[in-house]
Amino acid sequence: MKSSAMFWVGATTIVLILVTVMATMNFSFSWVFYITVLGQLMIVYMVYKVLTDNYKTLKTFEDFYEDYPIGK
Repeated sequence: MKSSAMFWVGATTIVLILVTVMATMNFSFSWVFYITVLGQLMIVYMVYKVLTDNYKTLKTFEDFYEDYPIGK
């Protein structure tokens, strides 16, 4: 099964929100530290997956925003 780039974006976001919640709730420093390191590794892998994703689109810079095309 091939994992998509959007899976890694979502998983990384959840882990980093978890770090914020754990730090706010005064969890042990070691837990917060290890989850932070995991989150940083996930960010690096997520960026790699997003940049190497085989995504094709017909949109160009002339289309401006997808939900508000200019001049069409």
